[in-house]
Amino acid sequence: MEPLNALRFAVSDRINDAEVGLKHVPLSLLGEFQKDVTEFLRGTSRDIDPSEVLVSMEDGSLALVATGLMAATTLWADLARLETQDALSRIDPKRAAVIERWQASSRQNPHRVYRVADVDERLNWLISHETSFRKVEDPWVAVEKYVHGRIVDWGGKVRVNVHLEMDDGTVLKISATQDLLAREEKNRLYRPALLHIAAEENLLTGMIRHPRLLSFESHQPVYDEAEFDAMVRRGTVAWSGVSDVTAWLEDLRNGGA
Repeated sequence: MEPLNALRFAVSDRINDAEVGLKHVPLSLLGEFQKDVTEFLRGTSRDIDPSEVLVSMEDGSLALVATGLMAATTLWADLARLETQDALSRIDPKRAAVIERWQASSRQNPHRVYRVADVDERLNWLISHETSFRKVEDPWVAVEKYVHGRIVDWGGKVRVNVHLEMDDGTVLKISATQDLLAREEKNRLYRPALLHIAAEENLLTGMIRHPRLLSFESHQPVYDEAEFDAMVRRGTVAWSGVSDVTAWLEDLRNGGA
């Protein structure tokens, strides 16, 4: 959705037979709610600074209206994703943690309801004891892969790693062992390399995690004229007894000898 400038956060509850509002709110609830709203606005990307966001309090339930949110692009994108109950696995983890806390709090206090809405209520989300926002665990599987790149660093006294710069410019840090690196006779630093690794791969995104070096593989991505000439000589000898290659292939297709 398009970024807007203002967002209203509200919590309603009934405590000691009285509705929560500006004139009746437990100090602990006020502090927790203010902290949660700040964390929800900031997220992990910190595309807005909460100290620059203006907040006003409204009558009725305990409500805070935050303005100055036009630059908070990830905030509005995450709010749009809340259309599905499994959204917590697809939004900012800090915002997901806030929603999980609100949902748990509502289940302990059935009268408690949290609301997040824009000023026109085109976007209007409720979190209560009846909602079931949840995370869906990503499917990770164990794999072995060959990865190509350029080794830009390796070693370590306690944590031994190989830093492989991939073709797209990203650097993959691969755990290794001192014994494996000590047995390597070639100086592979700042040179192209093909690595055989074990890792976990996400079936949905293709991302890998916990890569572990199994071996260095031979890698010669250049034209070898001598090897090519040797292959031609071997092929010439192998086909020397075939006078008509086309007829021989046609005979094979037809099941002949």
